[in-house]
Amino acid sequence: MEGQLRGNVDISVKKPVETSPLSFIALLKVHRELLVSRIRNTQCLIDNLIKNDYFSTEDAEIVVQFPTQPDKVRKILDLVQSKGEEVSEYFVYVLQKVTDAYYELQPWLDEIGYKPSENICSKPVVNTDPVSRYCQKLRHELGRDSKFFMLYAQKEEMLLEEIYSNSIMELVSFTNESLGQVGQLEALFDDAVGLINEDGETIYVYGDAGIGKSILLQKIQSLWARKELDIGAKFFFCFRCRMFSCFKEDEAICLKDLLFKYNCYPDQDPAEVFHHILQFPHTVLFTFDGFDEIYSSFDLSSVPEVCSPNEPIHPLALLVSLLRGKLLKGSKKILTARTGTEIQKNIIRKKVLLRGFSRNNLKEYTAMFFKDEQRRALVSNQLEANPNLCSLCSVPLFCWIIFKCFEHFHSSQWFDGHELPDSCVTLTDVFLLMIEVHLNRAVKTSLLKGNIRSQAEMFKSRKESLLALGKMAYKGMENSSFIFEQEEVSSANISEEDLQLGFLRTVKGYSGCDSQATYEFLHLTLQSFFTALFLVMEEKVGTKELLEFFSECSSMETAQPTCLRIPWLKKQLAGEDPFQNKEHFNFTNMFLCGLLSGPRQKLFRHLVSPAVIKRKRKTLITYLGESMKSRLKGYTRSRLKSYNQVQVQPNFVWMLRCLYETQSEKVGRMAARRMHANYIKLAYCNACSADCSAISFLLHHFRKRLALDLDNNNINDYGIKQLQPCFSKLAVIRLSVNQVTDHGVKILYEELSKYQIVSFLGLYNNQITDVGAKYVAKLIEECSSLEYVKIGANKITSEGGKCLAQAIQKSKTMFEIGMWGNQVGDEGAKAFAEALRNHPRLTNVSLAFNGITTEGGKSIAEAMQHNNSVRIFWLTKNELDDEAAMSFAEMLKVNKKLVHLWLIQNQITAKGVKCLSEALKDNTTIQEICLNGNLISQEEAKAFENEERIICF
Repeated sequence: MEGQLRGNVDISVKKPVETSPLSFIALLKVHRELLVSRIRNTQCLIDNLIKNDYFSTEDAEIVVQFPTQPDKVRKILDLVQSKGEEVSEYFVYVLQKVTDAYYELQPWLDEIGYKPSENICSKPVVNTDPVSRYCQKLRHELGRDSKFFMLYAQKEEMLLEEIYSNSIMELVSFTNESLGQVGQLEALFDDAVGLINEDGETIYVYGDAGIGKSILLQKIQSLWARKELDIGAKFFFCFRCRMFSCFKEDEAICLKDLLFKYNCYPDQDPAEVFHHILQFPHTVLFTFDGFDEIYSSFDLSSVPEVCSPNEPIHPLALLVSLLRGKLLKGSKKILTARTGTEIQKNIIRKKVLLRGFSRNNLKEYTAMFFKDEQRRALVSNQLEANPNLCSLCSVPLFCWIIFKCFEHFHSSQWFDGHELPDSCVTLTDVFLLMIEVHLNRAVKTSLLKGNIRSQAEMFKSRKESLLALGKMAYKGMENSSFIFEQEEVSSANISEEDLQLGFLRTVKGYSGCDSQATYEFLHLTLQSFFTALFLVMEEKVGTKELLEFFSECSSMETAQPTCLRIPWLKKQLAGEDPFQNKEHFNFTNMFLCGLLSGPRQKLFRHLVSPAVIKRKRKTLITYLGESMKSRLKGYTRSRLKSYNQVQVQPNFVWMLRCLYETQSEKVGRMAARRMHANYIKLAYCNACSADCSAISFLLHHFRKRLALDLDNNNINDYGIKQLQPCFSKLAVIRLSVNQVTDHGVKILYEELSKYQIVSFLGLYNNQITDVGAKYVAKLIEECSSLEYVKIGANKITSEGGKCLAQAIQKSKTMFEIGMWGNQVGDEGAKAFAEALRNHPRLTNVSLAFNGITTEGGKSIAEAMQHNNSVRIFWLTKNELDDEAAMSFAEMLKVNKKLVHLWLIQNQITAKGVKCLSEALKDNTTIQEICLNGNLISQEEAKAFENEERIICF
C-alpha cells in the first residue's frame, strides 16, 4: 500500500547518501522546509518524545500554543535540535516507524538511506496517530466480520477460507463483449486490463442471483483486512444496499455519520480522521452490495447536483452522490447488482460479469466441501452421471444447497438410501429438498433412531409455519421489500419456533430499525420460493394474485421508458422505483410453475384441496400458452437461406425456465406449436448451462430442422451435454463466447456426427485447444453437410491448425472457415495453403491474427494461384512484409476469382503496395485490397490515390 501512496508524492531531496548521516541536527536543518510541508500530524511526535523523556510537559505546552500545523512543526524541530543528536535521530526514527501517519516522507527516508542506530532501535515508538489507529481498528473489525461466512442454513457459519472458491469473472465492454477473464482480484483495480471508461470510478460487478457477488465482496474485505490486497486502499467501507430501505423518507445524515456510524467509529478525533478521508479520497475503497435490492419511496429528483460532505441529506442521496463522484471523487467503488440492472455508462470504470463455476471450479469446490475422499468420489460420480445436476451446480448458491442436502442425507445419523436425483432435476426440486433438510433438523429425534418421516409428512406437520413464512414473503415481494421489522414478523403470525427453523436471519438495521430485531430471508431466492409456496398453499388466492408477478415481469418488457429522474440510471419507467430489478419476480414465477407441476401433486394433496390445485394449474397452463404465442408471433428472414428468425427478448429465457419447471410434455408440445420460426436467436440472453435443459425440453418437440443461436451466454460444457436431446434437430449451432472447452467439443463431435445434418458450427472465442480442434477436424471430415465453421479466438496452435486444414482439404462442401485470433503460425499457414490448392468450394477464409510471417504468406499466395473458389481472404494482423506482398501481387496476376483481400495491420511498406497496385492492372475482378495500419505514411499513400481498390487509410 505504501509503495503506491509514495508514487503520488513528488519530493525533491538532496542526493541520497549511502549510509546514515553523521549529524542528524544538520539533516533536520537542511530538510527543514520539506519536513514542515509534509508532517501533518504533530501529536504522535509529541507523545513519543514525552514517553521517552525527550520532551517535558512544558515543551508540549509550548508547541500546542502555535495556531497552525506548520508553525507547530517548526517549533518541534527547534526544540528537538536544541536537545542534541540523540533526540534529533529519534525524531527521524518516529517518522520511519509510523508509516501510516508519515507515509509522504517514506521516499525521503529511503533516499537519505536512514538506518537507525542500535541505541535508537531500543527506544519504543507508539503510534498514537488517530488516522492510523482508525485504520488498524477498521482492519481488525472488517477482518473479524469477514472471517466467517453465514451459510444458507440453520445458524451455521463456516470459515470463509473453507467455503470460498474461485469462479469465472469476465471483464466485459459496454456492449457485453468479452475483454478477458480476471485471474487475481487485484486485477479488478488494474487499469491495464478491462478499462472501458477512464472517467468512471465504479467497478460494476453483476450476475444472476446466487452467482457469488456477496461472497466475492466478503473475500475482498478479508484480503484487505489481512493486508493482502495491495491496491492503495487505506480505508474500507462496506454497505449492503438493501439496508438503505430502512431509512425513513424525512431522515437526513451527513457523510461522516454514514461512514462512521454504520461501519466503524474512530476512538480518537473523528473530525481529524474524516478530514484525512476528505483530503485523500483515493485511499478509500467502498463496496455497495445489491444495488438492485434498494426499495424506497424517496424522490431522488430532489437530490442536488453537488452535495456538501458536511451537510445532512437523505442517505440515499449520499449513496447517489458517492457513485456519481460528487462526493469523495477519486475513491474506489465496487457496486454489485443482479443481471438486468443497467447503469449509466459515465459512472462505470469496469464491468465484470460473474458467470459461476467452470468445470474445474466445480471440481475444486467439491474437493473443498467434501474433505472425506470416499464421499467426494461418490458425489463426483453422481454429478458426472447427471449433467442436469452439474448445470445447476455451476451457480454457487444452488451448488451449495445441493451439496448440503447430499451431506445431510448421507450423514451417519440420517442415511437411509437417499441419493441425489438421477433424472431431470429442477430448481424447485432443489429448494424443496433444502426446506425438508431445515425441517428435519428442527425435529427432535431418538438417540437410537433417526427421523423417518416422508417429505409430505414433514411439510404437513409444519404447514402453519410454512404458510406464515410464505405470507410474509408474499407481502414483501409485492413491495419489492426484503427487510422485515418485528411488527411485520408478528403480524404474519411467525412464532419464535418458526424463526428457529433457520429460513430467516437477523440483520443489523440502519436508522430507526436499531431499536428492535430486523429480519431477512437467507437469500433473495428463498423469499421468492416462499412467496410461490404461499400462492400455492393459500386456498383464497385467485387468478389475479396467482399471475400477479407474471404481470409485473411482462410490464417491464412492454412499457416505454420515460425521462429519468436519476441521470445515471439507464432506465426508469414512469411511476416505478428507479432501483428496482425484477429478477425476484421471475424466480417467484418459476417456482410457482415448479410447485404446480404434475410431479409435485403427490406432496401438495396433503396440504391443499385437490380442486384448488386443479384450478390453479389450469389457470397457469392457460397463461403460459398465451404468453408463448404473444412472445413468438413476429419473426424475420434470417441471413441463412431457408430460415425464419425470431429474436427473443432476454426475459424469454425466464419463460423457458418456467416451462421446464412444469415438467409437462403437454405444456412442452403446446409451446412448440406456438413457435413458427425455425431460427431461434437467444444471443446475449444471459442463458447459463442449466437453461439448456429448458431449451432442450422445448426444442425436442419440434419435428423440423432448427437453427439455434446461443452466442455470448454462459453455456459451457455442461450446457452442451444438456442439449443432447435436440441435436437431432439442429442444423445450425452457434456457441461462440460460452466458456466451451475441449470436453464440450468432444460431446459436439460425438452427437453431431450421429445425425449428419449440421451445416453451421460457431465456436468463436471459447477455451478450445488443439485437442478440441482435432474433434472439429474429424467432424469436418465425417459430416458432409458441414459448410461453415467459426473457431477463431481460441487456443489453437500449428498442430490443431494442420489437423483442421487437412480435414478441409478432404471436404468437398466446406464454404467458410474462420480462424481469426489463433496461433497457427507458418506451419499452420502452409497446411492451409495445401487445403486451398484446387479446393472446389471454399469461398471465405480467415487466418487473421495468427502469427503468420512472410514464409507462411508466400505459401498461401502460391497456393492461391491454383484456387478458383475463394472470394474473400482475411489475413489481418499478421507479420507479412513486402516480400509476402510481392508474392500476393504475383498471385493476383493469375487468380481472377478473388474479390476481397484484407492485409490490414501487417508490415508492408510503400514498396509492397506498389507491387500490389501494379498487379491490379491485369486484374479487374478483385474489388479491394485493404492495407490500413501498415507501414505506409499518408504522403506515400498519395501515390496510389488513382487506384481506388487500394485502401491504405
